[in-house]
Amino acid sequence: MAIRVGMVSLGCAKNRVDAEMMLFTLREAGFELVADVAMSDVAIVNTCGFIEDAKQESIDEILELAQLKKEGKIKAIIVTGCLAERYQSEVMKELYEVDAVIGIGANASIADVVNDVLNGKKDQMFPEKTDLALCGGRVRTTPFYYSYLKIAEGCDNKCTYCAIPMIRGKYRSRPMDDILREAKELSEKGVKELILIAQDTTRYGEDICGKPMLAQLLTELCKIDSVQYLRVLYCYPDRLNDELIDVFAKEDKVLKYIDIPLQHCNGRILKLMNRHGDRETLTALINKLRERVPDITIRTTLMTGFPTETNEEFTELSEFVKEIKFDRLGCFAYSAEENTAAAKLDGQIDEDVKKHRQEIIMEQQQEIMAEKACKYVGKTINVLCEGFDRYAECFFGRSKADAPEVDGKVFFVAEGAKPKIGDIIKVEITDTVDCDLMGFYRA
Repeated sequence: MAIRVGMVSLGCAKNRVDAEMMLFTLREAGFELVADVAMSDVAIVNTCGFIEDAKQESIDEILELAQLKKEGKIKAIIVTGCLAERYQSEVMKELYEVDAVIGIGANASIADVVNDVLNGKKDQMFPEKTDLALCGGRVRTTPFYYSYLKIAEGCDNKCTYCAIPMIRGKYRSRPMDDILREAKELSEKGVKELILIAQDTTRYGEDICGKPMLAQLLTELCKIDSVQYLRVLYCYPDRLNDELIDVFAKEDKVLKYIDIPLQHCNGRILKLMNRHGDRETLTALINKLRERVPDITIRTTLMTGFPTETNEEFTELSEFVKEIKFDRLGCFAYSAEENTAAAKLDGQIDEDVKKHRQEIIMEQQQEIMAEKACKYVGKTINVLCEGFDRYAECFFGRSKADAPEVDGKVFFVAEGAKPKIGDIIKVEITDTVDCDLMGFYRA
């Protein structure tokens, strides 16, 4: 009887791709993969260690599995991912129920680690971060109609609040030919939406070509007949040059959607973050994007309570959000991460103040998004059908303006023939609920 292995993958989509590659390795080694980790013999937690909340989620998951192990329902627990890489010796020391802790560079050895723990061996493996493969087989865990396409690993940006360079190492671009090959394979298997990800997609190619190559990569991807949608996440503002903006404007397959994590708008705070720009330059960039790419959806991420942020600087950020009216926005309270430059700064801000500022930004954004949603009423838009909500008694899906997991939904009633999951259909928008859209699909 095959050994059953289950995996819980936490954190970002980049971590999910790593998990999918490990699952492929395990399947090829003859293990039976189970979706419910509670039904496994060996449970793997692919952790996130980016900010405090993510670390706590990883620890809570490990503790839940530890209880199942104590009850005899699972035999062993393996921890990998960012938390394991970042807190190598501490994980097993603090969480004695864990049987193996491996860094990201050991992901390719996951099958050997499973065999080791079943034989009573306690593994701790931390090879070079660069041993993490950039490409390889995957067992996809997303719905069949969309897939993440990781184009690079690591980060060289050295933002002072961020531990990712310590965890993931230097920026490494994936060879373009390999990305194109995988994109073709995925799209020919029915994937309709390919989502390009990296810590910084706009830096793609700098390390292997001496210059940013995202514009060229997107252009080549658009030449693949079977590719339908290309969505780009994690773009840095200072690398959004005219060449790249032109690709967004001209290529029909590149969705008019861009994710630009700005973090702040105040020049002094951005400089302390080791980022570039200020309110004036960022406003100019957003205006250029909206002028050159009409109807573009702009998503950003902001941070409140960075060390020394004054009330006036927060007010400037709040006014910036009101002025720009981002289509999509996430906001996080600053988390002081060990061994980062920002954590060592004087002027750390009270936790309640940070969170209160975060709440203010999100309340503002909810109003903006509700207002923007109303502008869709009366229009007919393309929607990728994702399923049927039996409680709401209607179908749901996403528009081109919505990325999976982070953005909103379109709910619709079907008249006549029912759409299939994965179909791209036309939906007439008739109403809104909060920031989501409601409508009708008529076959």
